[in-house]
Amino acid sequence: MSNLGNLKLWKLLSIIVLAESLYIDWNNSFEVLDKAYEAGLFVLIIGPKGTGKTTLVREFATRKGKKLESINFSLRTRESHLVGSKTLESGSVGFEHGILVKSMKEGSMLYLDEINSAEADVLLRLDEALDDRRQIVLKEAGGELVEATKGWFVISTINPLSHVGTKELPPQLLSRFPVRVRLDYPPEEIELQIVKKYVRGSHENELVQGIRLANTLRQAAAVEELYYSPSLRETIAFGKVLDSGMKPRQAADIVFANVYAQWGNVEYQKVNDIITSMFGN
Repeated sequence: MSNLGNLKLWKLLSIIVLAESLYIDWNNSFEVLDKAYEAGLFVLIIGPKGTGKTTLVREFATRKGKKLESINFSLRTRESHLVGSKTLESGSVGFEHGILVKSMKEGSMLYLDEINSAEADVLLRLDEALDDRRQIVLKEAGGELVEATKGWFVISTINPLSHVGTKELPPQLLSRFPVRVRLDYPPEEIELQIVKKYVRGSHENELVQGIRLANTLRQAAAVEELYYSPSLRETIAFGKVLDSGMKPRQAADIVFANVYAQWGNVEYQKVNDIITSMFGN
């Protein structure tokens, strides 16, 4: 297929994806991302787990018709995942570029998920590539200089420092992302709209109860009365379990309550009492 044919196909797929969009832009995030993209400013999205950060980034890439490269950071992420590593094939030593370098060369959109879970040496290499020069020297590949292709765009996400495994980003790296979007849990009526996109059945009253329960638990976790804050994934799961025919009380137990048992009976009982007050025995 020709490049023109590929472009037409990509645009068609983009239209289909947007028509079936699962993301509800309740706080005008797309507008902010659009302005940052036009200005060539990298973006940092800040918010707790399960608030739709990844879905937002994926749909934004689709809207822009950009190839999206992504990496999820953890303690196991190494410099080689970003810049690349040496290879040996048929007795010849080569070098395979990592996801950061590939993205820079292609001018694609790069998604750095949970960047504040990365180790210091990894962040240092990122900092080199993200400064105003948009270039990186590959000492691992004999000093090759890689300059980002025009249109290269980077979006990072971070979880709050209260999340296990996260750490404060160095100020110089934080400054590489001058546009910051705060993405929290949506209002209950918006969360209901989101959940209904994933469920088949008509059980709106029960969904409202489940979302209200999730918000109650989130508020308790925010003031450290509970250890865990349920995400949008859990309210969506609650709706899907209702679709399977499960009773609301049982669905609330298996989706929301049981996870708290890992912190002991006292923690579990707190949540169980809340569920009983809302759903009955």
